[in-house]
Amino acid sequence: YGVWVYAILFLIIFVETGLVVMPLLPGDSLLFAAGAIAATGAMDPVLLSVLLIIAAVMGDSLNYQIGHYIGPRVFNMKLRFINRDHLLKTQSFFEKHGGKTIIFARFMPIIRTFAPFIAGVGSMAYSRFLMFNVVGGMAWVLSFIWLGYFFGNLPVIKDNFTYVIFAIIILSLMPAIIEFVRHHWINTNKTS
Repeated sequence: YGVWVYAILFLIIFVETGLVVMPLLPGDSLLFAAGAIAATGAMDPVLLSVLLIIAAVMGDSLNYQIGHYIGPRVFNMKLRFINRDHLLKTQSFFEKHGGKTIIFARFMPIIRTFAPFIAGVGSMAYSRFLMFNVVGGMAWVLSFIWLGYFFGNLPVIKDNFTYVIFAIIILSLMPAIIEFVRHHWINTNKTS
């Protein structure tokens, strides 16, 4: 596939994690698919893992810096590209779980994008953030790439690859879907 595939994958992971306005890029399924493709010998899985860990860590670091620059005034701003509810939910999750949020959020679409931003808005020191960022980035990238690498070429998965990718996307979005349904149900019951 060549160097361009590595560059495109790097860019997608960097943008998904680095730009607070891009929370819906397909990070989990992309990492799994890249791992499955690497298992065919088309890409070097170690090089792929290293590059995408760097992309994930750099992306979250940029996102942290954007949050740090904007600061707490973000909660009073009208932002067209940032959902205020997502910010508030991420802040609540962050207050409950602290620095571990940076690690856990890697496995939760949407929160993955907002967690480093909220860490930057808040008072988390960058050195502490970076420690959680590196651990989370490594755990996220390695788990999905190597799951794809080891399971992506099993005949049952290979023959149903499109369904597997959709299943990963759906499973990745389940926490957000459950939260949306729960929130909608609570609001509906309050108005009744």
